[in-house]
Amino acid sequence: MPPMTYDAIVVGSGISGGWAAKELTEKGLRTIVLEAGRPIDPAVDYVEHVLPWEKRYRGMGNRKQRERYQPIQRHTGACDEWSSKFFVNDLDNPYSFPDDKPFYWIRGRQVGGRSIMWGRCVYRWSDLDFEANAKEGYGVDWPLRYKDLAPWWSYVEKFVGIQGRKENLPQVPDGEFQTPWPLNAAEQKSRDILLTKFGGERVITNARLAILTEDHGGRQKCHLCGHCARGCITLSYFSSINATLPAARKTGRLTLRPFSVVHSVIYDPAKRRATGVRVVDGNTKEMFDVYAKVIFLNASAMESTRILLNSSTPEFPGGLGSSSGELGHNLMDHIMDGGAVGTLPFATDRREIGNRPDAIYVPRFRNIKTKQPNFLRGYGFEGRAYRPNWERGAEMPGFGASFKKSLIGDLGPWEMDFGGFGEMLPRHENYVALDPNLVDAWGIPALRVNCTYSENEKKMQEDMVVTATEMLEALGATNIRTYKEDNPPGLVIHESGTARMGRDPKTSVLNAHNQVWDAPNVFVTDGACMPSTANQNPSITYMALTARAVDYAVKQLNRREL
Repeated sequence: MPPMTYDAIVVGSGISGGWAAKELTEKGLRTIVLEAGRPIDPAVDYVEHVLPWEKRYRGMGNRKQRERYQPIQRHTGACDEWSSKFFVNDLDNPYSFPDDKPFYWIRGRQVGGRSIMWGRCVYRWSDLDFEANAKEGYGVDWPLRYKDLAPWWSYVEKFVGIQGRKENLPQVPDGEFQTPWPLNAAEQKSRDILLTKFGGERVITNARLAILTEDHGGRQKCHLCGHCARGCITLSYFSSINATLPAARKTGRLTLRPFSVVHSVIYDPAKRRATGVRVVDGNTKEMFDVYAKVIFLNASAMESTRILLNSSTPEFPGGLGSSSGELGHNLMDHIMDGGAVGTLPFATDRREIGNRPDAIYVPRFRNIKTKQPNFLRGYGFEGRAYRPNWERGAEMPGFGASFKKSLIGDLGPWEMDFGGFGEMLPRHENYVALDPNLVDAWGIPALRVNCTYSENEKKMQEDMVVTATEMLEALGATNIRTYKEDNPPGLVIHESGTARMGRDPKTSVLNAHNQVWDAPNVFVTDGACMPSTANQNPSITYMALTARAVDYAVKQLNRREL
């Protein structure tokens, strides 16, 4: 296959790759997006309105098939009979980990990546998060602060369309919001009680979600069908397929090539620049090269680092970007599943109409004003108040009209669930490396992952249980059930780090503009770039970092400095 030449290459078409494509093409660059997986046709692949009795296994799925082909992916709830097609085949995409250090790497390989089935929660960071590494001596200092990213958050939020409530909380700054859905009656009552009993410290607010409550940019507002991970034919939730890739396509400067598995970056030691990428055709397994002036790696945190690790040269035997010794290191996720559920004593005369896709959020309150003695950093709660619906009948005995009537007639009392999501500290000993004995279906060396939670995260999870119980008790809840799951890292699907930004090329892989120190025309703006995780969902930060980095890269190109 003859070589192809463009102004810019983007590897990956998910959350950050879609933004890179949009920004590069809109700024005048002929851009090719290389996606490892298949194309997606929303008219065929989006199945949010397909009902259980229309599926072969009535929504229960072919468990033997998933156990065989998706032994890792099946651990996430979204990998069901409808949406398992959006998750990778684990046999074709292997990786390894030590027996005593499991890591669940949840992946999506198709145009749109995981932006098709992501959770859509979007929260800004504050300087509490950006300054934590430097103040506490973990990892390296972030090379930017809130003021550097705030205008870029605003820029992407206005395009994305985000529903949320302004709360004026310094630890989770407000953004550019559409009007949120009202909290349901039980949630609003709970909010009022907790504001009083905890003096404004623990606040129930609307989850900030990339789902439209108003028509926006040619996309329709959400119609509350409630099955977002199966697709969205009205384009109400943000994804690269629904928003950024169409914007890039409108410029006439986008080439999107699916089934293009990037092997490595091509490096020219004479120029000290990358010249392109080496690609394996996903169908024919033929290898070919694509050339460009600038390269954006947006394949997802560990995949982008895998590409860099596979890009070894005599100058960089450990992979492109390895001169600091930090490439592959400082892998993080969040920690979740510490919390409690209880039965609320109020609002029994109220019910919800529709399947509202949002939830409640309780922003971080630990280590804000006073120091918590048992752990560093903090966590927030996601959850909701709900009443059982008719689907509970699948696990109940009964038959006939009276049984069906009972499922919609008597919904029972409201339940409130508070589930914690906490920050994971960056640690050098959590890392990925190439497995010398394992390749994927395209012959590309696979990763070996070494990652565990530390005592800090485990103590934080224990505290989630305590504070969730305290809040339920304050609400007068009964039948309180606590939970603390022993999940391995990875399952939160917020993996990050392994090619961190920093101020010093001796201790980081990327500079403040997401450039690889060793090859300044290579940019990494997905989760790999993160020096820390905060406790907030990270995707909106990836988007803002990507838009900021593209703006910088194009200015550098125009000045002929790349």
